[in-house]
Amino acid sequence: MKKGQIAEGTIERVDFPNKGIVHTEEGKVIVKNGMPGQKVRFMINKKRKTHAEGRLMEVLEKSPLETRKPQCSIFPACGGCMYQTMDYEAQLQMKEGQIRQLLDEALKAGGQVDADGMPDYQFDGIHPSPKEFAYRNKMEFSFGDEYKDGPLCLGLHKKGSTYDILTAADCKIVHTDMNQILSCILEYCRDKNLPYYHKISHKGYLRHLLLRRAQTTGEILVNLVTTSQADWDFSPLVEQLRALSLDGKIVGILHIINDSLADVVRSDETRILFGQDYFYETILGLRFKITPFSFFQTNSLGAEVLYSAARGYIGDTKDMTVFDLYSGTGTIAQILASVAKKVIGVEIVEEAVAAARENAALNNLTNCEFIAGDVLKVLDEVTEKPDFIVLDPPRDGIHPKALPKIIEYGVERLVYISCKPTSLVRDLAVFLEKGYRVERACCVDMFPETVHVETICKLVRK
Repeated sequence: MKKGQIAEGTIERVDFPNKGIVHTEEGKVIVKNGMPGQKVRFMINKKRKTHAEGRLMEVLEKSPLETRKPQCSIFPACGGCMYQTMDYEAQLQMKEGQIRQLLDEALKAGGQVDADGMPDYQFDGIHPSPKEFAYRNKMEFSFGDEYKDGPLCLGLHKKGSTYDILTAADCKIVHTDMNQILSCILEYCRDKNLPYYHKISHKGYLRHLLLRRAQTTGEILVNLVTTSQADWDFSPLVEQLRALSLDGKIVGILHIINDSLADVVRSDETRILFGQDYFYETILGLRFKITPFSFFQTNSLGAEVLYSAARGYIGDTKDMTVFDLYSGTGTIAQILASVAKKVIGVEIVEEAVAAARENAALNNLTNCEFIAGDVLKVLDEVTEKPDFIVLDPPRDGIHPKALPKIIEYGVERLVYISCKPTSLVRDLAVFLEKGYRVERACCVDMFPETVHVETICKLVRK
């Protein structure tokens, strides 16, 4: 197949995360952003030794798995969701199959097989999210336009686009409170003719809207992110937001100044326009204080399922010292603290560590210690030795130089929680080579309608 060639075919399956496999007379093509069973038209944009890669141009025929209508007005153009028209049970089966395939291949490659040459471990399937829709407690929306010089939009990127923004006024993976707040802010900014920040010229004012809403308490933080290229008085907007009829309650409205050239949500300066800069969420009976940039699982009810499954794999930690590496705001550490001698959490984000310490005090836990720093360096400085290790690294997985240090402790059991299974299987290869085996594994669908899924592995030393 030649670059630029247009072809058609049916997506036979989708490999993690969104790689649709199409076989044509001229060979295998990977086409992203489709569903199993869809007949698609695509353009070849890359040539590899074993396959070609194609850009999806058009869905010619729906998949048999598409049994329902789109749930929002901007599907399928929006890049936020992928599988709205697919029945949730079918989404779960597809994700379970993707993870099982990745793990099976990794274990076969690592020699962990039974007498018949099959992967030798217990796979416990997939746990669904308690809520299929309105599950996200955090959402970052962008200001921009849908097409050049079009009206101001506030929402999510078009699928495959760096610049075009679609207004997400009826987004279904967040609570309707967030939709109301978004619409109120967009109407205000349009009325005042406020310009958005252009990524190429680096000129403009409006950048992002960061919304956080607790599932259990209904408390809401509104964070409006702009550059410093204007000095606008948002007092009338604050009054409009406070007058909204919401199920939850706005406890803080913040104006965040961000002059970074990168397209990221961060703060150079934070101004509190109303209320406070934090809210509270409850997970498995523990209370957590969350600030605008705190790392916290975006699906609170799903997090309870995830941590309950992980706790089941961890088992008895009585009289044990537990290392919680990549601990974030210390959720796992605090869940384990009540049944362990001591838990040491290590996290590179200092704000997250400060929040973890505050949350531990909030929950009257005195046997948690949280260390701010890179796991790679901190492990050289910690004098305690762990009896058990919990790993919950970021999407890129564990640093290759940190892996040997973790393995060197020689703990009998450890649990690895992964938000990117391809990083997990890369790291598993090292664990298998160094004398560990995967005893059990499962996945948790924290992100319905999207391509993402969490995976939990229990490893034991041979």
